[in-house]
Amino acid sequence: MGWAQKEVKMPAMKRGCHLVTHLIEREISSDLAQFRVGLAHIFIQHTSASLTINENADPDVRVDMETFLNQTVPEGRRAPWVHTDEGPDDMPAHCKASMFGSSVSIPISSGRLNLGTWQVRHPLLLP
Repeated sequence: MGWAQKEVKMPAMKRGCHLVTHLIEREISSDLAQFRVGLAHIFIQHTSASLTINENADPDVRVDMETFLNQTVPEGRRAPWVHTDEGPDDMPAHCKASMFGSSVSIPISSGRLNLGTWQVRHPLLLP
């Protein structure tokens, strides 16, 4: 049994739902290669961004996810938020991030992340 740990620096991204599978895999592929079977635990160190696994076949999924988030968690004058020290979009970003969480676990098979055919990791980067 073995372990590997690596910190991956992600580039700054604008608000929205972004595909990051390729960025993460590029950084951890040499570590993954040493495992025939295992579990990758991926954690994002951010309080207003989160990770989720979702479909990658149709880009409309990302558009619809962002629409859902923006309708579910209001911003602007209608919003009931008290915490606005970092701007009017900060508390909505914390709420949206909390809905999905800060980590995902993905099986490792034959040295690769074993995602389903249409699955991909989305971090939901929210200002």
